[in-house]
Amino acid sequence: MTAPEVVAEERLRIEAAQRDPTRFAELYDANFERVYAYAVRRVRNRQEAEDVTAEVFHQALANLGHFEWRGVPFAAWLFRIAANAIADRAKRTARERANPALKLEPEPPFEPIGEHARLYRLVRELPADQRRVIEMRFTEEKTIREVAAELGRSEGAVKQLQFRAIKGLREGMGQANG
Repeated sequence: MTAPEVVAEERLRIEAAQRDPTRFAELYDANFERVYAYAVRRVRNRQEAEDVTAEVFHQALANLGHFEWRGVPFAAWLFRIAANAIADRAKRTARERANPALKLEPEPPFEPIGEHARLYRLVRELPADQRRVIEMRFTEEKTIREVAAELGRSEGAVKQLQFRAIKGLREGMGQANG
């Protein structure tokens, strides 16, 4: 699909969601990974990033009728909502702690956000056993022993699944980056 076709398709998705909010799921699916990666990079805490991501899509759905197409990717609007949500949270936290000298993380460049989104997509495409091991090890932060016990496999089998998954992810990221 060419760039103009991608832009046209995104615009059609937005217009469809503005007419029928149940179509917002398409925009959510297309942008979730990038928004989550952006939030993780800014707040550096998974739970906070999940909260921010949920808040972004809640606000986006609530304000979709106010969105005006200007030829800029929909994700840019979502990133602006995310930046505002993160800033609001930081201000609220600073007030709660009575620490007005709170410093926000600098705005990350968009390139790493795209890489994070690509990595999340590659993880989703892994074989089910490998994906589950990666999720348990790196998202749930479980030990090899805990993963093995939960999956009913030996520690060696879990290590092998993790090795194959990481190798596949490295190859996928390498191909994507040239």
